[in-house]
Amino acid sequence: MTHATPPSLFSDVLITDPHQAYDQLRKIGPVHQTTTPDGVSVWLVTRYQDVRKALADPRLSLDKGNAHSTGLHQSSMPPELDAHLLNMDPPDLTRLRRLVSKAFTPRRIEELKPRIQAQTDELLDAFTDPPVDLMRALANPLPMAVICELLGVPLDARRDFRAWTNTLLAPAPDAARESRRAMREMHQFLVEIIAAKRTHPTDDLLSAMIEARDTHDSLTEPELLAMAFLILFAGYDNTVNLIGNGLLALLLHPQHAHAVRDRNTLVRDVLEETLRWNAPFMLGVRRFALKDITIGGVRIPVGGRVWVSLISANRDGTHFASPASFDPHRAPAHLGFGHGIHYCLGAPLARLQGDVAITSLFHRFGRLKLAVPVTELKWVPSFHKRGLQELTVAW
Repeated sequence: MTHATPPSLFSDVLITDPHQAYDQLRKIGPVHQTTTPDGVSVWLVTRYQDVRKALADPRLSLDKGNAHSTGLHQSSMPPELDAHLLNMDPPDLTRLRRLVSKAFTPRRIEELKPRIQAQTDELLDAFTDPPVDLMRALANPLPMAVICELLGVPLDARRDFRAWTNTLLAPAPDAARESRRAMREMHQFLVEIIAAKRTHPTDDLLSAMIEARDTHDSLTEPELLAMAFLILFAGYDNTVNLIGNGLLALLLHPQHAHAVRDRNTLVRDVLEETLRWNAPFMLGVRRFALKDITIGGVRIPVGGRVWVSLISANRDGTHFASPASFDPHRAPAHLGFGHGIHYCLGAPLARLQGDVAITSLFHRFGRLKLAVPVTELKWVPSFHKRGLQELTVAW
């Protein structure tokens, strides 16, 4: 590594223009040691080859028990919501992935398509005269409806997941109190839903998980609660931002929007490039070194906390030609959904929702354009995720 001063990982610049900040970080060095706003020392991996290897490296654990340091405010996560896939290594990871993966097989996902199409059409039918905020009118409500239907959350029981997820991923250290409040609310919400499902089970994923817990003893009660939380939290929020970022990419590149409208470009290709060009999540799940290891020539001590930057790896010019260019026709080789045994289980469902939503929108409103200057777009204030607060359009 050189001795040049890297850009601040937690500055406003990284939130508003992370690509420029990460470009500088990659040039300075492959791995950077820094401190989070919560006082945690972390090693940030920025280059494609190092990130890809780290994502599949068994010497890097997701189990928080292997951490040698915690933040000033500790975790806002109640222990009851901690026992999920993003905190596990094999064999527990393998057991729970096998259980939940039954809901995300290609056949099961394809069966959801007619319902996703109907929900999308219903949202588009409700569009008023322009301008319309596509985040509020489409990108936010569609994934909420789909994931709640998949889990079996009744319509009248659905809460403001958008507010919860934004609170949990806020970057400021003074957000810890609000994060704990959001976690308590989500915890109570899930306890009530699971209790109701135990009394009145239906044909949905949550009922199947409850049966696996109560009848087959395939998972513990904390694992049941935590997995329901993870599916709601990750399955909802990632898809919201995939749809929003994909829509923005097309609005900024009219030639590709016209090709989508005229059916000359497939939306699934647009989504793959969006996952590279402007991925919904900037960072992969934090990992902890099980032994002293070296990444990119930098020594990381046992217990060290490692962050891998997906958004940086996906713009690495040593792996991608013209990485700043949006090109739906390039061969997909991104890390937007991760890599290795922790690859996102919900990726097929997110892709399907994005495909249906964007295809339907541009076929019905083919002359969409941004209603505000691109410089006025506001991003959710988070160094973890990459998502728009609003995306106002006219036609």
